[in-house]
Amino acid sequence: MIALVDCGGANLRSVARAFELRDQDVVVTQDRNFIKNADKVILPGVGSAQNVMKTLRAHGLIDCIKSLNQPVLGICVGMQILFERSMEHETECLGIIDGVVNKFPETADFSIPQMGWNEVNFKQKKQIDLNGYYYFANSYFVSELDCSIATSQYMNTFSSVIQYKNFLGCQFHPEKSSGHGSKFLDYFLNL
Repeated sequence: MIALVDCGGANLRSVARAFELRDQDVVVTQDRNFIKNADKVILPGVGSAQNVMKTLRAHGLIDCIKSLNQPVLGICVGMQILFERSMEHETECLGIIDGVVNKFPETADFSIPQMGWNEVNFKQKKQIDLNGYYYFANSYFVSELDCSIATSQYMNTFSSVIQYKNFLGCQFHPEKSSGHGSKFLDYFLNL
């Protein structure tokens, strides 16, 4: 059973559907006990880090998420909130991983937000079949860190996938990323 945490984002149905197509039982929930006992947990994210954290706080889910031992996938903002804080409204995040989420600088050469397909390069040979183009929609990013298992280029190198203990995060939207997105979701399901 997969707990899809209702963080107030708009992509809940599309994320749930992507897993249902893999014969997975998915429950959209804000129930602490259900989340604690789920086989896997997903933190989807559309919107701002500030709003996602506000929703998690309002439902008493901060300590619950920080204490999880099963595989957890954070998507887009769901990945960003795993870090200490986001420059988006100076938001204090979960602090599971050391680091800060920064904003892409304004420049005439790049559009903000990054919208559309971008290449993702995984670092380990065992993940090479995950290399390819994924769909992004982000104004904020995490620099390349020790926990980065894949990177992309947009103005500079940034973390497109991070993995820390049982927490996996992707800056892109796998549910909108066609064949490569499907492979990535399978990768998560096999953790």
